[in-house]
Amino acid sequence: MLLFALGFFMAGFVTRGLVDDDSGGASPAVAAPGSQTGQTTVQGQPTAPAQARVPATADDDIFLGPVDAPVTIIEFSDFQCPFCKRFRDQTLDPILQTYEGKVRFVYRDFPISSIHEWAQKAAEAGECADEQGKFWEYHDLIFANQTALNQQLEAEGLNGVVGTFKSYASQLGLDTTAFNDCLDSGKFAQEVQGDYNDGVAAGVTGTPAFYINGQELIGAQPLAAFQAAIDAALQQAGG
Repeated sequence: MLLFALGFFMAGFVTRGLVDDDSGGASPAVAAPGSQTGQTTVQGQPTAPAQARVPATADDDIFLGPVDAPVTIIEFSDFQCPFCKRFRDQTLDPILQTYEGKVRFVYRDFPISSIHEWAQKAAEAGECADEQGKFWEYHDLIFANQTALNQQLEAEGLNGVVGTFKSYASQLGLDTTAFNDCLDSGKFAQEVQGDYNDGVAAGVTGTPAFYINGQELIGAQPLAAFQAAIDAALQQAGG
């Protein structure tokens, strides 16, 4: 009976890569769409045919690195996604340090609201922080507190989590009146939805999803997988 209940519980997850191999025993490679590598997926979302997909673009979204870098990495991310946190914690900084001046890293929102209740408001909060020049600080703070925010959601609901988002604005020295008005009004809800729609058009079905000079890389893969893809893009770009 216990085994049956456990199996039913696990079947309820809609994440890919909950059991994945980061041992590095196999040669790293860019994963094909649909692979089981460290990604939270959208339940029931149809996959666009490859020929119908629109290339992912940076749009007007926030980025790190030089605008004219030979390699552009576009990430579609969800603040509540554990695999997105893994990428932030383990991989992003080494990429930026190793390829300083050669990579532009673009962050785009892809909140999977069907399973991540606070992801949409977190994305909007990030946009509100960006309006005051503090996106990356806010980005890091949310990911650092992802577990605590999930616990707060269980205890206090979404309103409690939004209250914490507002406290982060104060912690970062933002104009809290402007930030709170921005978040409460949903000022950037359509901006976030636009990112999501662009991701769907590009073939994104889960987070994190990356496009490295247009080449798709799926999930929070080991650093070596990103290095292989970036090195190939640099070679192709003559960098």
